[in-house]
Amino acid sequence: MLSRPIGSSGLPGAAALRRKLQRLGIVTVRELLFHLPRRYDDLREMRTLAALRAIEEGEMASARVRVRELRVEQTFRRRVQRTTAVFEDDSGEAEAIWFGRRYIEKRLAQGDRVVVSGRIKHRGWSVVFDNPDFQRDDGGALLHAGRIVPIYRLTGGLTAARLRVLIRAAIDRAGRAYREYLPGDLRAAEGLVDIARAIEAAHYPDSFEERDAALKRLAFDELLALQVGMVGRRRERGRSRGVAIEVEPGADPVIRAAIVASLDRKIGRSVELTPDQGRAMDAIRTDLAGPEPMLRLLQGDVGSGKTAVAAFALALSARAGYQGALLAPTDLLARQHAETVGAFLEELAIPATLLTGSLPADARRKALEQIADGRAAVVIGTHALLQETVAFARLGLAVIDEQHRFGVEQRGQLEAKAGGFQPHVLLMTATPIPRTLGQVIYADLDVSDLHSKPAGRVPIRTGIKSSSDLAGTWQRVRSEAGAGHRTFVVVPLITEDEGDEGGDAFADGAVDGEGAVAAESEAERLTTLLAPLRIGLVHGRMKATDRDREMSRFRDGDLDVLVGTTVIEVGVDVPEATLMIVENADRFGLAQLHQLRGRVGRGTAESFCVLVSDTRDETAGARLRAVKELRDGFALAEADFELRREGDVLGLAQSGLPRLRVASLQRADHRALAASARRHAEALLDATGEIPGAALQPLRDELETGWLARVAAGDPASGAA
Repeated sequence: MLSRPIGSSGLPGAAALRRKLQRLGIVTVRELLFHLPRRYDDLREMRTLAALRAIEEGEMASARVRVRELRVEQTFRRRVQRTTAVFEDDSGEAEAIWFGRRYIEKRLAQGDRVVVSGRIKHRGWSVVFDNPDFQRDDGGALLHAGRIVPIYRLTGGLTAARLRVLIRAAIDRAGRAYREYLPGDLRAAEGLVDIARAIEAAHYPDSFEERDAALKRLAFDELLALQVGMVGRRRERGRSRGVAIEVEPGADPVIRAAIVASLDRKIGRSVELTPDQGRAMDAIRTDLAGPEPMLRLLQGDVGSGKTAVAAFALALSARAGYQGALLAPTDLLARQHAETVGAFLEELAIPATLLTGSLPADARRKALEQIADGRAAVVIGTHALLQETVAFARLGLAVIDEQHRFGVEQRGQLEAKAGGFQPHVLLMTATPIPRTLGQVIYADLDVSDLHSKPAGRVPIRTGIKSSSDLAGTWQRVRSEAGAGHRTFVVVPLITEDEGDEGGDAFADGAVDGEGAVAAESEAERLTTLLAPLRIGLVHGRMKATDRDREMSRFRDGDLDVLVGTTVIEVGVDVPEATLMIVENADRFGLAQLHQLRGRVGRGTAESFCVLVSDTRDETAGARLRAVKELRDGFALAEADFELRREGDVLGLAQSGLPRLRVASLQRADHRALAASARRHAEALLDATGEIPGAALQPLRDELETGWLARVAAGDPASGAA
């Protein structure tokens, strides 16, 4: 029953709702059971109709009433149907009004006794329920009124009432019989309710204490799946046959000197590696020489020198006779790495080969031949590296840039190309994770932090302006263009906020389509406002090739201003870009703003970041002030952690791990659950990274094919990552 498609499940109305449910990612009965409420309304207290006069406008209330009268009429505006019911009880009367809900007259009739719940409005001495929910007061289970009512994420054509009825039926037929998969001693140790009770109480709790116990169980299960996946992969990796990459004595200082020489030429003056870079290189050299395959995360602020460290690792591999691969998320970023890493390696006479989907057929064929026969000592590319046609002769090291853009499965596809042994892996991210979260989500990695920036990086002056105070900013755009410099203008994606019909269970989403429209509109406006400056446009709805072409035009100086959404967050390195303007900056995450700011200040000219916001929200304002005052990405990550609202899942989007539905690592109690889950995962798994024994088969099944499978597999897909 659980894996049965909704359309053939036999649940009431399921076949008719199949396509609508698919838009919410609900295909099977199991997925319906775990479509959890995004919030709950407490409508348990029954009021008399007379008592409603004393409650405040807009407050939710419930009452047991009789239907005295029912009227249906057309409104003058757009001929929308209005249905009015007059309710009564022994204390008095009240009205209920619905607009556009044609089914009301079929569900209500004069003389019906119903429980009604809704928002109260006052009209003189009269009391009105505004678009309330109701159901017959016939002794049956209350779903829509008079109880703690679940509020779900919906989609067009799917009403809350129909979804509640469908989920109630799924619980009755499948949820109550859901097979328990956690061992009894583990549940007892953590004080967890059984899974069947947790599913029912997560949707229809009799009290908030019961709801909290249900959500604690589901949160723990998610965190256990996360930790089982990480512990299992680490143990499996530890048993894998690796390869020790050792270079000849004296090669290390030669490689470092070559990297410094390349930096000297690029910057035009003498530079040195930072102490953090030196420590990271030392750790990587030790890891590569060991028998256990390296799995190290290199996290560093924007401009902290991660690429130089990656080039060092690739050079060590090449000098020892092994191939290295650098995987980048976009064609443009791969080409940029081919230039920068290629320049580092050129000093050492190590060839770098580019492989992307946009290569001409002849160039691609040549690259594949060089990779296969080993002539390509270092290969830099995009997802094209993961294709079956790519065969390495002796892959020893895989470097994955912007690692949160790749899932565990994609990483595994690249690692599998090493043949009979496990390659060393270096992951890189420019979005540092707060220490508190790092203890949970990086428990299976060794971590190197790059705090200090190479000497000579230009400080970026950051300011906050209102949208009515931008005349000077647009003049600055003109003057920067006159000096041969360039400007980014970023507009936000639009966050869904559709009341009861928007958002996920405990996470927000974003609509890139609306962001694209906003970017196009702003580009059109600035074309007129800033004429004759050359304005470009990039957004997520464009084809990748078109987007990369526009970014290349900006990098090459064919455009003065580039307008776009956050697709420019990870993009071209443009030393001539000196001004970043972020519109509606309060809609961005703090780490995102810091990433955007890092797109400028990469040359020698003074650079600026303007955060445009009219917000009066205190938390959003505090985030903007933090960006203005702090330049250290690690300090900003900690500030971001403190300033996020409850429900935001911080850090997972940057970690490459899946977004969690229930657990929130911002909550101290859930972080404690994560620590407990880690201990249990360590105890459950054997030395090979597997869960042994017939008694634990239900847990294995749930982790492999149940609602926890995506989390256990480390799949970042979910609307999250």
